[in-house]
Amino acid sequence: MFFVYLSVLKDSPLAFIIIILALCASLLLGLVLHELIHGFIAFRLGDPTAKNQGRLSLNPLAHLDPFGSALIFFVGFGWAKPVPVNPNYFKHPIKHMSYVALAGPLSNIVIAAIFSIPFILGIIAPSHPLVPPDYANIIIAFSKQSIPNLIGLFFGTIVFVNTTLAVFNLIPIPPLDGFKVLLGFLPDSFAIKMLNLEQWGTGILILLVLLPFLSGGTVSPLWWFISPIRDIFISLFADSMNDWSFMLNELIK
Repeated sequence: MFFVYLSVLKDSPLAFIIIILALCASLLLGLVLHELIHGFIAFRLGDPTAKNQGRLSLNPLAHLDPFGSALIFFVGFGWAKPVPVNPNYFKHPIKHMSYVALAGPLSNIVIAAIFSIPFILGIIAPSHPLVPPDYANIIIAFSKQSIPNLIGLFFGTIVFVNTTLAVFNLIPIPPLDGFKVLLGFLPDSFAIKMLNLEQWGTGILILLVLLPFLSGGTVSPLWWFISPIRDIFISLFADSMNDWSFMLNELIK
């Protein structure tokens, strides 16, 4: 998705640089804080594992996973190295583990909310680069119009990526956070039985990530789950972000 912009690098270098910076900022803020908050909440609940392994740190190198980070540039979502958590330290292992899991996606929502403030106040118009190829030229042309539009592209990218990260991580498939959050709502006896699914989770997740590429884009279960929920947050934080008619009207004024 991102690489459609390589073709317009020559014509719009500033917008291209803004896109690169925005995606990097989304990685640093979204993935790093997501994992840091996991570790911090676990520490507050009695588990020192993350602290002892140096994961209660703002250093990106302590958290970023090369493959998961690269996916941001390809498909608009990704992941970091999971923070080690030992639920045996918790007074209520399954329930407290669900709190630790939920904290990560909530941190992404908070980041998105903070960077959406200029949009909510109507100061600048939001946009983002993770669009179908047919819309890439619209985004570039709109962003080139003014400095505020470039700022809207930068902030909008952070909002879009972080809402996507939040929803993606809430999918109830292990090893994603949503699976552990789900277990926290189940009776302990049933949740313990559900833990057996963890051995299959990574394989299922990889298959779901690859399905759009294997099917030529016709089968994309992850996006079927992510898109409608993410769009609810987008409507709250930056309602005009995907309003291409608004951008077109601005371009023809």
